[in-house]
Parts: sequence; structure tokens; C-alpha cells
Amino acid sequence: MDGFSTFIAGIRWQDALDIALNSYILFRVYVLLRGTHVFRMLIGVVSLGLFQRVAVTAGLIVTSWVIQGITAVAALVIIVVFSNEIRSVFQARSLRAIFWGIPTQVFSSSIETVAESVFEMANKHCGALIVIPGKKSTKGCVQNGVPWRGLVSREMILSIFWHNNPVHDGAIVIQGDQVSEVGAILPLSQRTDLPKYYGTRHRAAMGMTEVTDALVIVVSEERGVVVAAKNRHLSVMHSRADLETTLRQHMGGTAAAQNDHARQRLKFAAAAVLSLVLISSVWFLLTRGLTTLMTLEAPIKYVELKPNMEIVTTSASTVRLHLSGSQLLLKSIQPNQIEVQVNLSKAASGYNIFPIDAASITLPPGIALTKVEPRVVEIEIDALLSAAFPVQVDWVGKLDENLILTSARPEPSQIILKGTRRFLDQIETLYTEKVRLDPIRQSGALTVDLALGQQPVAVASGSTGKIQIAYTVNQRKPAVSETPVNR
Repeated sequence: MDGFSTFIAGIRWQDALDIALNSYILFRVYVLLRGTHVFRMLIGVVSLGLFQRVAVTAGLIVTSWVIQGITAVAALVIIVVFSNEIRSVFQARSLRAIFWGIPTQVFSSSIETVAESVFEMANKHCGALIVIPGKKSTKGCVQNGVPWRGLVSREMILSIFWHNNPVHDGAIVIQGDQVSEVGAILPLSQRTDLPKYYGTRHRAAMGMTEVTDALVIVVSEERGVVVAAKNRHLSVMHSRADLETTLRQHMGGTAAAQNDHARQRLKFAAAAVLSLVLISSVWFLLTRGLTTLMTLEAPIKYVELKPNMEIVTTSASTVRLHLSGSQLLLKSIQPNQIEVQVNLSKAASGYNIFPIDAASITLPPGIALTKVEPRVVEIEIDALLSAAFPVQVDWVGKLDENLILTSARPEPSQIILKGTRRFLDQIETLYTEKVRLDPIRQSGALTVDLALGQQPVAVASGSTGKIQIAYTVNQRKPAVSETPVNR
């Protein structure tokens, strides 16, 4: 359970976005290409890719190389051979439909408009041939059609099949609410059991239903009869209501079709879940499964030290971290993403030992800590004190032999220092910087600094550490000589 919690906590928001985005892209590919030859080829290519990974893991070098070549050729075949099918998928949809929504097989064209137009042409003995595709694509069966992409309307259908129109002898294909092609040629049926009064249009309709699940509507030019062909069966439409019922059944208006749509929605939900699982698996293999080890140095940051204490010595200023994770994540680590902190809030004067563990180390999500060197750090801490010390001038050199230094007063005569007890106990007197006597010829004053050197002490606030020295120099009195007395 702890391992699962650690795994979940290690997922970055970038990882979640990455998985969600690619899962949605894979799902949209399924939505747009399902039922096409392209989709089946893509499944084959993905299967080859997975098999190639298995071959690599098993050490089958030649097999892996052969499968990799087949996969590359298959990808090229998809692009070249099925370019028209791929283009038709995207041309038949708007940009919004490509990235959003779940298209179904229920066409949005007006059933009433199609039925009205068909029976109006039947009354005028105007021949017509209308193809409404089903679930299967009709691209391989419909030939020499002229791209149209016009919205379905009564006026458009009547004008297309007007006898003076150059494309009136061909079929039209209705995709959704659009007439996608006009003047199309359909495959003719070779059946011999058809009535003799059925002409070319009826044989074309029957031939289309023999190879696809499309609904084909035929208007007889000679007899003015409307016939609907589907599943290799011809049905006479005696009224407009009969045709509307047939259209609704084909376009999904019946209860049976609604049940089919419910099954389709279930398939879409399963496809979405499968897309999420596949992308999550790929992400896990790339970021967790292919684990890489890495070692780096990180500085130790000491925090929460009490104001009246100071660090004297530490056994380590850096630690060596052994990390594991995906190669991509390890390469992307920035120095500011790793932090090693030792909390000194419970430190006491003297020697302290603090552990360095996972709680002390901040790592980017997705990176695991495997080892720390050293595991503990020893820290000497001392209390900060203040103490006053006398100041003494550090004279060097030699004064002129005719002069004598009679007085020298440093101001201030005492300086308060702040530091740890360990170092303050070693100090008895504070000395100024060296002051040479050689150049002095008369009384005067000068300013010098304290000679603190590298000692870890500091002058208390309120003092600059500058010492004013007022000195007095007098002429040396000549020595009195004694005269010997003769006796």
C-alpha cells in the first residue's frame, strides 16, 4: 500500500496531462477511422510494434530487425494505398467534428426532404438513383463520381436528375446532410431472377446492395415507381410514408437502431478506457519501467537554527544522492529542483547528530531516492555570547632615540564582541593593527582597526571596530654625567 501511495505521489501534473492528451488523440483516431481498412492496418502495425518489443526483450536480434522493416513498409503502404480513404474521412467532417463529438451512423439529412423529392420525381416520371451508405464504406464501389458536397434540399435533388443535366444518368451519394457525389457509376448485378422490366438503374441498385450495406432508392423513369434496395432485396415504396419509414430504419430512427446505438456508445466507452490503459502502459514503460540510475552531489542547507546559536563545524557540506527513474526525467532535472535540508530547531550546544533521509530531501516527482552518502551529519553548535575586552595598541618598530612615548590612550578602551563561548574564552585582550613608531616625531592621534583576523567573532552593534589613539611624545632629557674627585 505504501508503494502504491508513493507511486501515485510521484505522478506529476505534466504526466497526467501527457497521458490524458495522448489517450484522447488515440480515441479520436479510433472514432474517425473505425470500420475502415486504414484502422485495420493501424491495428496490424501496432501489433507488429508490440511483437518487435517482445523480440528485443527476448534478444531475438534478427527477428526484431525484420519486424522493424515490415512495420516501416506497412506504415508506407497505409499512407500511399489508403490516402484517398484517409482524405475522405477528414474531408467529410468539419474541424469541430474531427476534434470533438462522437459521430454515429444516423444521418442528419432531412428524411422528409428526400422522400418528398423522390415521389415528386416519380410523379413526373423523372428517373433517379440515390445511394445512402450504411456502416461500410462505399468508396471502392462508387466510381467516376463528381465531388459535390452540397446540402441536401428538394431543389438540389430535382435539379441533379433533370433530364438535361449532364450527370442525371448517374447516382448521387448522400453523406449525412450533404450530397457528396453526383454522376456516380454503380456496379451492376448479374442476377438473372430480376423482372425483365427492371432497367439499368435497378440492376445498379441491386449490384450496390450485393457489395455494401447501403440503401439505394430507385425512381423508374418509364413506370414512375419508387423502389428501395437493401441487403440484396428490392421493395416497392407505395407511398411517401413507406419510404420515410424505410429511411428512418436505415438512418437509425427505430428502436432496434437505438439499441444498436447504445451498443455503439458502449463500444466508444470501452475504446476510451482501452486508449487510457494503452497510453498509461506506454507512459509507465518509458518513465518507470525503463529505470536508469544516476548519482549527483547536492549542498546541505541548514535551517531553523535558533538565533542565539551558531554552527561551529560540520562533518559534511554536501551529500551524494543515488537516484533512480526514467532517463528522460533524470536528464531534465534542474539544480533548483533538488534540495537537502537539515532542521536544527532541536539542536543543542555541543555536538549534534542529524540523519539525512528521504524526509530531508526534496526531489522532482517521478524520481526515487535509492541511497544517501553520508547518512548522518555531525554538527558542533555553540551558544552566542557577548563580552567586553580591553583594547591595547600593538606598537612595532623603534622610536627616535631623542623621543620618548609618555602616553597612549585608545578610544574606546573596551570593545564588546559577539561570538561563541568556545572562541570568546580564548580571548583576553584585543589588539589593534600594528602601529609603527618609526615615523612618529611629535604628539598626535591616529585611527586604526582592530586586529580580529579570521576569528569567528564580530563587533557588537553600535561600534565600528575603529580605534582612536591619542599619544604623547616628549623630548628625552640628556643624561647627567658625574666628575671624578681627586683626593
